[in-house]
Amino acid sequence: MPEPSTTDLAALLQATAAQDQDAFAQLYDLVSPRLHGLVIRVLRDVAQAEEVTQEVFLQVWRTAENYDPERGSALSWLLTLAHRRAIDRVRSAQSQSDRDLAYESRADRPPPNPTMEEVEEKMAAQAVRSAVTDLGPPHQEALELAYFDGLTHREVADRLGIPLGTAKTRIRDGLRKLREQMGGLG
Repeated sequence: MPEPSTTDLAALLQATAAQDQDAFAQLYDLVSPRLHGLVIRVLRDVAQAEEVTQEVFLQVWRTAENYDPERGSALSWLLTLAHRRAIDRVRSAQSQSDRDLAYESRADRPPPNPTMEEVEEKMAAQAVRSAVTDLGPPHQEALELAYFDGLTHREVADRLGIPLGTAKTRIRDGLRKLREQMGGLG
Protein backbone atom coordinates (compact mmCIF):
# COMPACT_ATOMS: atom_id res chain seq x y z
CA MET A 1 0.00 0.00 0.00
CA PRO A 2 1.50 3.38 -0.95
CA GLU A 3 2.30 5.87 1.79
CA PRO A 4 -0.55 8.39 2.12
CA SER A 5 0.33 12.00 1.48
CA THR A 6 0.06 14.58 4.20
CA THR A 7 -2.61 16.45 2.26
CA ASP A 8 -4.67 13.27 1.82
CA LEU A 9 -4.64 12.61 5.57
CA ALA A 10 -5.36 16.23 6.42
CA ALA A 11 -8.31 16.25 4.02
CA LEU A 12 -9.60 12.98 5.48
CA LEU A 13 -9.30 14.40 9.00
CA GLN A 14 -11.23 17.51 7.99
CA ALA A 15 -13.95 15.36 6.44
CA THR A 16 -14.00 13.17 9.56
CA ALA A 17 -14.47 16.31 11.65
CA ALA A 18 -17.61 16.89 9.57
CA GLN A 19 -18.75 13.36 10.55
CA ASP A 20 -18.06 11.86 7.10
CA GLN A 21 -18.02 8.11 7.80
CA ASP A 22 -16.50 7.20 4.43
CA ALA A 23 -13.58 9.59 5.03
CA PHE A 24 -13.11 8.10 8.49
CA ALA A 25 -13.07 4.56 7.02
CA GLN A 26 -10.44 5.61 4.47
CA LEU A 27 -8.38 7.29 7.21
CA TYR A 28 -8.60 4.13 9.26
CA ASP A 29 -7.48 1.94 6.36
CA LEU A 30 -4.53 4.23 5.62
CA VAL A 31 -3.10 4.72 9.12
CA SER A 32 -4.36 1.92 11.37
CA PRO A 33 -1.40 -0.44 10.70
CA ARG A 34 1.06 2.29 11.59
CA LEU A 35 -0.80 3.44 14.72
CA HIS A 36 -1.35 -0.13 15.87
CA GLY A 37 2.34 -0.92 15.36
CA LEU A 38 3.34 2.07 17.50
CA VAL A 39 0.93 1.08 20.26
CA ILE A 40 2.21 -2.52 20.25
CA ARG A 41 5.80 -1.27 20.63
CA VAL A 42 4.79 0.77 23.68
CA LEU A 43 2.51 -1.77 25.37
CA ARG A 44 4.11 -5.06 24.27
CA ASP A 45 0.72 -6.74 24.60
CA VAL A 46 -1.30 -7.37 21.45
CA ALA A 47 -4.70 -7.54 23.19
CA GLN A 48 -4.16 -4.26 25.03
CA ALA A 49 -2.73 -2.69 21.87
CA GLU A 50 -5.92 -3.57 20.00
CA GLU A 51 -8.02 -1.92 22.72
CA VAL A 52 -5.87 1.20 22.77
CA THR A 53 -5.85 1.47 18.96
CA GLN A 54 -9.63 1.26 19.01
CA GLU A 55 -9.74 3.98 21.69
CA VAL A 56 -7.46 6.17 19.56
CA PHE A 57 -9.75 5.90 16.54
CA LEU A 58 -12.77 6.66 18.70
CA GLN A 59 -10.90 9.74 19.94
CA VAL A 60 -10.10 10.71 16.33
CA TRP A 61 -13.79 10.40 15.37
CA ARG A 62 -14.82 12.57 18.31
CA THR A 63 -12.04 15.17 18.16
CA ALA A 64 -10.91 15.40 14.52
CA GLU A 65 -11.86 19.08 14.57
CA ASN A 66 -8.97 19.66 17.00
CA TYR A 67 -6.42 18.84 14.30
CA ASP A 68 -4.63 22.01 13.20
CA PRO A 69 -2.57 21.65 10.00
CA GLU A 70 -0.56 24.73 11.00
CA ARG A 71 0.86 22.87 14.01
CA GLY A 72 2.03 19.72 12.19
CA SER A 73 1.17 16.96 9.80
CA ALA A 74 -1.93 14.83 10.15
CA LEU A 75 0.18 11.70 10.59
CA SER A 76 2.15 13.34 13.41
CA TRP A 77 -1.07 14.32 15.15
CA LEU A 78 -2.45 10.79 14.85
CA LEU A 79 0.79 9.17 16.03
CA THR A 80 0.92 11.58 18.98
CA LEU A 81 -2.62 10.62 19.99
CA ALA A 82 -1.74 6.93 19.78
CA HIS A 83 1.50 7.32 21.70
CA ARG A 84 -0.12 9.33 24.49
CA ARG A 85 -2.98 6.86 24.82
CA ALA A 86 -0.51 3.95 24.99
CA ILE A 87 1.60 5.70 27.62
CA ASP A 88 -1.56 6.42 29.63
CA ARG A 89 -2.37 2.70 29.55
CA VAL A 90 1.14 1.81 30.77
CA ARG A 91 0.85 4.32 33.62
CA SER A 92 -2.61 3.07 34.50
CA ALA A 93 -1.39 -0.53 34.61
CA GLN A 94 1.58 0.48 36.79
CA SER A 95 -0.68 2.43 39.11
CA GLN A 96 -3.03 -0.54 39.43
CA SER A 97 -0.09 -2.82 40.16
CA ASP A 98 1.15 -0.42 42.86
CA ARG A 99 -2.32 -0.31 44.43
CA ASP A 100 -2.54 -4.11 44.38
CA LEU A 101 0.86 -4.45 46.06
CA ALA A 102 -0.09 -1.91 48.72
CA TYR A 103 -3.34 -3.73 49.38
CA GLU A 104 -1.58 -7.08 49.64
CA SER A 105 0.99 -5.71 52.08
CA ARG A 106 -1.81 -4.31 54.26
CA ALA A 107 -3.77 -7.55 54.03
CA ASP A 108 -0.76 -9.56 55.27
CA ARG A 109 -0.59 -7.63 58.53
CA PRO A 110 -2.43 -9.08 61.49
CA PRO A 111 -5.35 -6.98 62.68
CA PRO A 112 -4.62 -4.68 65.61
CA ASN A 113 -5.18 -6.22 69.02
CA PRO A 114 -6.33 -3.50 71.45
CA THR A 115 -5.94 -5.76 74.47
CA MET A 116 -2.34 -6.61 73.57
CA GLU A 117 -1.55 -2.96 72.89
CA GLU A 118 -2.98 -1.96 76.28
CA VAL A 119 -0.93 -4.63 78.04
CA GLU A 120 2.24 -3.51 76.23
CA GLU A 121 1.59 0.13 77.18
CA LYS A 122 1.04 -0.79 80.83
CA MET A 123 4.22 -2.88 80.88
CA ALA A 124 6.20 -0.02 79.31
CA ALA A 125 4.76 2.46 81.82
CA GLN A 126 5.62 0.12 84.68
CA ALA A 127 9.17 -0.24 83.36
CA VAL A 128 9.57 3.55 83.18
CA ARG A 129 8.21 4.08 86.70
CA SER A 130 10.54 1.41 88.03
CA ALA A 131 13.52 2.96 86.24
CA VAL A 132 12.62 6.43 87.59
CA THR A 133 12.49 5.00 91.13
CA ASP A 134 15.93 3.45 90.64
CA LEU A 135 17.42 6.87 89.78
CA GLY A 136 17.45 8.01 93.38
CA PRO A 137 15.90 10.96 95.22
CA PRO A 138 17.16 14.14 93.52
CA HIS A 139 16.49 13.05 89.94
CA GLN A 140 13.51 10.87 90.81
CA GLU A 141 11.69 13.72 92.54
CA ALA A 142 12.32 16.17 89.70
CA LEU A 143 11.20 13.75 86.98
CA GLU A 144 8.10 12.60 88.86
CA LEU A 145 6.99 16.19 89.41
CA ALA A 146 7.73 17.24 85.82
CA TYR A 147 6.41 14.20 83.92
CA PHE A 148 4.00 12.34 86.19
CA ASP A 149 2.44 15.39 87.85
CA GLY A 150 2.82 17.64 84.78
CA LEU A 151 4.52 20.56 86.55
CA THR A 152 6.61 23.17 84.71
CA HIS A 153 10.31 23.59 85.50
CA ARG A 154 9.48 26.67 87.57
CA GLU A 155 6.83 24.74 89.54
CA VAL A 156 9.26 21.86 90.13
CA ALA A 157 11.83 24.34 91.46
CA ASP A 158 9.26 25.97 93.77
CA ARG A 159 7.94 22.61 95.03
CA LEU A 160 11.45 21.31 95.79
CA GLY A 161 12.66 24.66 97.15
CA ILE A 162 15.63 24.81 94.74
CA PRO A 163 16.78 27.33 92.12
CA LEU A 164 15.23 27.04 88.62
CA GLY A 165 18.59 26.16 87.04
CA THR A 166 19.08 23.30 89.51
CA ALA A 167 15.60 21.93 88.73
CA LYS A 168 16.35 22.03 84.99
CA THR A 169 19.69 20.29 85.53
CA ARG A 170 18.11 17.53 87.66
CA ILE A 171 15.43 16.94 85.05
CA ARG A 172 17.95 16.91 82.16
CA ASP A 173 20.41 14.66 84.00
CA GLY A 174 17.57 12.42 85.19
CA LEU A 175 16.36 11.95 81.62
CA ARG A 176 19.89 11.15 80.45
CA LYS A 177 20.34 8.55 83.22
CA LEU A 178 16.91 7.13 82.51
CA ARG A 179 17.75 6.76 78.83
CA GLU A 180 21.00 4.95 79.67
CA GLN A 181 19.24 2.76 82.21
CA MET A 182 16.53 1.74 79.74
CA GLY A 183 18.96 0.82 76.99
CA GLY A 184 19.22 4.02 74.99
CA LEU A 185 15.56 4.14 73.94
CA GLY A 186 14.15 7.54 73.03
